[in-house]
Amino acid sequence: MTAVIAIVHAGLAAAWVGGMAYSLFVVQPKLRKFFGPDEDSREALTAVIASGNRWKVIGLIAAIAATGGILLLLDHQHWWLHALKAILLLAATAIFWYVSWRHWPRRVFATSTERPTLQRQLIILATTMLALSGTAFALGVAAVYF
Repeated sequence: MTAVIAIVHAGLAAAWVGGMAYSLFVVQPKLRKFFGPDEDSREALTAVIASGNRWKVIGLIAAIAATGGILLLLDHQHWWLHALKAILLLAATAIFWYVSWRHWPRRVFATSTERPTLQRQLIILATTMLALSGTAFALGVAAVYF
């Protein structure tokens, strides 16, 4: 049973990490390349792509947390790894909350002069969120081998 929960947990975490990496390193650069100097159209498509994803990601985070909690109950030997993963995922979730409920509304209503700063901020926030969740994912995989 522990192995099945661990596989589900790792798969969910991989989905979150993979989705963030794909957006950050594939989608965003291609949008910049495709639209070139037409920033208004790029921002409009970026908003369409992001629209409606908030609750899907929250569901994914909740499933990662639930399966992580079950693993903690089943695997007392590596509790410290699970605790460290939880801290990292909480930090990533806090950034996700900020981006979803503070940053994006500002960006959607930003003027053309405000947008570059907000775009740079999002890259920093997304990269930090990716690093935190990626490290948590790696710790989860490492817990299987200890």
